Amino acid sequence: MAAPEDMAGGAGTAVGDAIVAVVSRVPETRETPVADPDARVRELARAAARRAAAISGGLALPPGPLGVLTLVPDLIAIWRIQAQLVADIAGARGRSGSLTREQMLWCLFRHTASHVLRDVVVRGGQRAIVHRLTVSALQSIATRLGMQISHQMVAKAASRWVPGLGAAAVAAYAWWDTERVARIADDLFSREIVLDPEPGASPAPQVEETDRGRRLRAASGRPVP
Repeated sequence: MAAPEDMAGGAGTAVGDAIVAVVSRVPETRETPVADPDARVRELARAAARRAAAISGGLALPPGPLGVLTLVPDLIAIWRIQAQLVADIAGARGRSGSLTREQMLWCLFRHTASHVLRDVVVRGGQRAIVHRLTVSALQSIATRLGMQISHQMVAKAASRWVPGLGAAAVAAYAWWDTERVARIADDLFSREIVLDPEPGASPAPQVEETDRGRRLRAASGRPVP
């Protein structure tokens, strides 16, 4: 039987590859700027959290080995729900056309491993500077995230052996995790965002904001760039 460290290492590579795949396919937002973005963001977060909890809890229902086999599909399903949530929060906040894989990576995993992502987004006052990543840098960060998450997976696998109770715990965690993603995304898109240029490129402009989004942010009392 493989040692837990070997299991975590193999899972870490698969999880890292899954992270790259998820953040590299930034979904289109389904939202437009609204008069009360705070309320809309709360609605979006609750809806996504309910869906994540239902899916995660359902996948955890099979006990024993079958439940363990659902760990990675569970993660990917939840990340896709959360990725759409991030895109929709950006839309509700009046941002358009500049949601990058780096912003998605930050929003999805900042609460999981802040030390791994500390240089991806630098916040100061009402500004957030997003540093662009090369493909190799993205893969390196994803691998480190995958290793950390896989160790957590090995620790959580025991809950899959407890019928009913394990599924409830997994569902509760998916709800909490999705709410955290929503808070991080909302904090980011409430700021002035500046994209650091890619190597060799000219300085990147500030992220575009629609006229309507700017007016609504001013009406809601939020700082306008």
